[in-house]
Amino acid sequence: MPRPKTKAALLDLSHKNYTKLLDFVNSLPKEQVNREFPKRYLNRNIRDILAHLHHWHIMMLDWYTIGMTGNKPDMPAKGYTWKTTPDLNKVIWKKYQDVELTEVKKLLKTSFDQLQKIINDHTEEELFEKRRFKWTGTTSLASYLISATSSHYDWAYKFIKKCMK
Repeated sequence: MPRPKTKAALLDLSHKNYTKLLDFVNSLPKEQVNREFPKRYLNRNIRDILAHLHHWHIMMLDWYTIGMTGNKPDMPAKGYTWKTTPDLNKVIWKKYQDVELTEVKKLLKTSFDQLQKIINDHTEEELFEKRRFKWTGTTSLASYLISATSSHYDWAYKFIKKCMK
């Protein structure tokens, strides 16, 4: 699927991919929902995947909140670089091990709605113009939002389907 190039396309693809993912998860029988994925993967079940998405939403919301005040957010997170993202993902994984799937779904829905509000609150130019905001560096706000929403949901959907085979 092509990367969104307009606000309308970003909102549409974000909603479509989120809905496709959740509809698929919700259509699975209970024993499938709780099924363990192959041991070679960090995320071992659907709860882990949805918690991962939620946490990356939260990080995106933090980057945005800090960045829009004129400050430079710690990206991807304090103490981590983009090269150490696998280590960060392990910390994220550990954080949600005692959270039930039903709660993770609620958290994901809340953080999804918050990101959709950010997209809605900006003009197309604010979203897609590169270097518009100091904190986004040489890229656009939309680039970060696409990565945290539509692209990430597509990854999650494909990953879960692959692990369910």
